[in-house]
Amino acid sequence: MEKTLSGSGTEIGKQQHLTIPVSGMTCASCVRSVERVVGKVDGVREVAVNLATESADVTLFDRKAGPAVVAAIEKAGYGVPLQTIELEVSGMHCASCVQSVERVLSKVPGVIDAKVNLASERAQVSLVPSTPIEALERAIEKAGFEPRRIGSAADAAEAHDKAKAEELSALKRDLFMAFVFTLPLFVLEMGSHVIPPLGATLKASIGLFPLHIFYFALATIVQFGPGRRFYRHGVASFRRKSPDMNALVMLGSSAAWGYSTVATFLPQIFPEGAAQVYFESSAVIITLILLGRSLEAKAKGRTSAAIKHLMGLQPKTARVERGGETRDIPIAELKLDDIVTVRPGEKVAVDGVVTDGSSYVDESMISGEPVPVEKGAGDTVTGGTINKTGSFSFRATAIGADTVLSRIVKMVENAQGAKLPVQAMVDKVTAWFVPAVLVAAAITFFIWLFFGPSPALSFAVINAVAVMIIACPCAMGLATPTSIMVGTGRAAEIGVLFRNGEALQTLKDTKIVAFDKTGTLTEGRPQVTDVLTVNGFSRSDILARTASVEAGSEHPLAEAVVSAAYEEAVNVEKATRFEAVPGYGVKADVSEENVAVGARRFMEQLGIKTADLDEQAENLAAEARSLLFVSVDNRLVGVIGVSDPVKLTAKSAVAALHSAGVKTAMITGDNTKTAEAIARAVGIDTVVSDVLPDGKVEALEKLRRQHGAIAFAGDGINDAPALATADTGIAIGTGTDIAIETADIVLMSGELSGVVNAVALSRAVMRNIAQNLFWAFAYNVVLIPVAAGLLYPVNGTLLSPMLAAAAMGLSSVFVLSNALRLKRFKVSDAIEA
Repeated sequence: MEKTLSGSGTEIGKQQHLTIPVSGMTCASCVRSVERVVGKVDGVREVAVNLATESADVTLFDRKAGPAVVAAIEKAGYGVPLQTIELEVSGMHCASCVQSVERVLSKVPGVIDAKVNLASERAQVSLVPSTPIEALERAIEKAGFEPRRIGSAADAAEAHDKAKAEELSALKRDLFMAFVFTLPLFVLEMGSHVIPPLGATLKASIGLFPLHIFYFALATIVQFGPGRRFYRHGVASFRRKSPDMNALVMLGSSAAWGYSTVATFLPQIFPEGAAQVYFESSAVIITLILLGRSLEAKAKGRTSAAIKHLMGLQPKTARVERGGETRDIPIAELKLDDIVTVRPGEKVAVDGVVTDGSSYVDESMISGEPVPVEKGAGDTVTGGTINKTGSFSFRATAIGADTVLSRIVKMVENAQGAKLPVQAMVDKVTAWFVPAVLVAAAITFFIWLFFGPSPALSFAVINAVAVMIIACPCAMGLATPTSIMVGTGRAAEIGVLFRNGEALQTLKDTKIVAFDKTGTLTEGRPQVTDVLTVNGFSRSDILARTASVEAGSEHPLAEAVVSAAYEEAVNVEKATRFEAVPGYGVKADVSEENVAVGARRFMEQLGIKTADLDEQAENLAAEARSLLFVSVDNRLVGVIGVSDPVKLTAKSAVAALHSAGVKTAMITGDNTKTAEAIARAVGIDTVVSDVLPDGKVEALEKLRRQHGAIAFAGDGINDAPALATADTGIAIGTGTDIAIETADIVLMSGELSGVVNAVALSRAVMRNIAQNLFWAFAYNVVLIPVAAGLLYPVNGTLLSPMLAAAAMGLSSVFVLSNALRLKRFKVSDAIEA
């Protein structure tokens, strides 16, 4: 067993013991509840919950059940106060390396889950807060890799770039050395076969043995000079009982070099004709694979371009007023409430509120709109945006990781580091891939040795080497994460933020998109257009009383009424005994009168008749007006009609979704006639109106049963349950924080073209992943048998180990190059496809 908090446990077989902290338990019933839900998780052998220590002792027979246990506890309504740590991991080259790191991290006491991404070279570890980071670092180092802690986003990017530059420099140095010593070896050896007189001249003038000694010297320098990296990582992979691609290259090149060395110095031990030398094969194998690694490193650097671009938006310094003077300080030294000055052409350092001056600010990094926005005292500014004309000062309200830009970068990083459900299949295959290749190479060797033509030993060695060299677990490991990195990076560039990578896969399968109305399909800036009166009340009477009740509300319709009241200079008084009835309306006392404002159903609930204004109200609703019924002392006195213009892009976005085969729906609490009028204006298929906030979830579930996977787009607090319930929740970036936190995808601007972009991009990314996986698997399935000599009985074709090395190196480059095509993603092309 393994005791996760004490750090001193032991394992029995594959059994693992976890002590998971649980918050929110108050009684014995809570204990039984947690034990019950955890006990139902697949992979759990037994569970014991302790109320006093607020922890659950769980014994697993499947290590991978840890995250499911945490999810079950949280779903039951309790908290699991875990910590998430990110580490950079250098030295990984293929899917087997990823699995090795995940395996050693999962064995560290206190670790609940570990996910490693090959493309971003990062490990994300969920653990009990008391778990020392040093334990994670030791585990990674013991597995033969190099861990590095991640500081701020900018520091992490700088350290990562430096490490990648050093890695690429070392690769280029080794490649150059390998090329210098391999070229003469290749030219002389292969030239002798292609031009027989050259071979005869070399043998006559130098002698066969001295020539082979020269070949041996060149090949040995390449084998243990530039090729030492394969031995270092390959031996480490055998030590951790998880051979990887480095092990295959090490074994394959060593077999060719070793066979040739023995044939050179001890030719007498070989059967007649079998003492062949293949020094050029071992050297060319290493050279070509180093070439492939160099191309791969360059391509991998381009996959993180989006993150680098986002980080580059933030300035390095800020001009701050301190101690009566203005000075430039590093951005990291900024404090909350600092007064920052921005001159024309400079970037806004952090988020804040303008205190003095005015200007126009380019906010295209957030909204996508190229037209600068006017800013004055009291307006908010966002770090990373660009000041255009005037100068202004602002008070810093968010710094460091709390700024909008930092949160965007974090969202993109989280999405890029995610593992899609399809990756589970890849992980299963790669777990046995390298051992399977070694077995295939051994079978190939013995088949050729016992059944092959003379010289059988030479054929056996060369074909076994070709099998080991051509196998490429790298392509399989890179197929999914590189597409996710490039795809989510491109999404960020066009204002679509995937908060988790899984949304890419679920959105791709979406059959219907449901929209909220106010602030999503409409501008969210409603205006009072009509005031119907009855029972002796005037327009100003109704606006005054309604505004008095609605003054404290943040609902867009309430803000429209208050704005109209102030514009018409009516007297707005302070309301008392305020009460809000979600989904219905509000009521309060104003000057000893009881005033109620809300939907028609609110009047019905209060027993107030609306017949006097029903016909006029219906006419307004047919013109897409939202209606607010107003009563005073249980008597209807008027109806306020509010118009909220439909967004200019709504109709085209809905049409684009329809052309992509996605149905659309609108779910709103507004009345049926108003909802249907707006739906007709934008072309929406299905309307669900008069829905209470908690009814949106039921409406979504009904639409899901009718149509299949559903996405929901909304921007308000009352949209949060629907965003969480939908298969994919899409929050409008101009909406509330709670909506954004609940969603899977955030649109930086309020334009609905972002929904189309998200759907189209998810399809493009998943199609790209499918292409990469097909190539990675088809490559290995087809070429490994060819390398083993499958075609030899048919047409005498054998695959040279040198060609195998070239194919293996190019396989990874193909996957990376294909993923990089997503940088050129165009919405129109994706929708048409």
